[in-house]
Amino acid sequence: MTTTSSPIVIIVGTNRPNSMSRKIAEYYQDILAQLNASSIILDLVNLPHDFTVSALYENSGKNEAFNDLKSLLEKTDKFVFVVPEYNGSYPGVLKAFIDGLPYPNSFANKKAALVGLSSNMQGAAIALSHLNDVFSYLGMNTLALRVKLAQIKSHYNDKVISNALYKELLEIQAGQIIHF
Repeated sequence: MTTTSSPIVIIVGTNRPNSMSRKIAEYYQDILAQLNASSIILDLVNLPHDFTVSALYENSGKNEAFNDLKSLLEKTDKFVFVVPEYNGSYPGVLKAFIDGLPYPNSFANKKAALVGLSSNMQGAAIALSHLNDVFSYLGMNTLALRVKLAQIKSHYNDKVISNALYKELLEIQAGQIIHF
């Protein structure tokens, strides 16, 4: 039984179509379902292509498609961010999305789990550190366990993670976010 009344929102931290982040988000959603926790995937691929000019700053509140995504975040208090490493940090589209949300209340006193993935040996450790700094500034509480999936393409195939440690860490973290 879940201890949260609203679904956990799993955010795919890139707008790349058919991304590995989306595949890992779906894998994570399956883990949450096995733990009887409801969840929704918010894939940044669904952001309006022009949201940085049509939904931010003086246009805040004017883009209905962006407003729909924003309202989903307002209805939940727990998140899982599945974040790929781009150029030593997290994707700029994720930062632009966060910047387009109302400050300071979008993430204040809410809770998040962070999952990083990369093609290199780092598992997006620096990207997750950068993102955690932003969330600290915004008042979001993040789990101490940050799952780092290094060389993910070598460990994921056809909806299966072959690395036993990766599977275990994701399962532990999913349990933690439910009870956080």
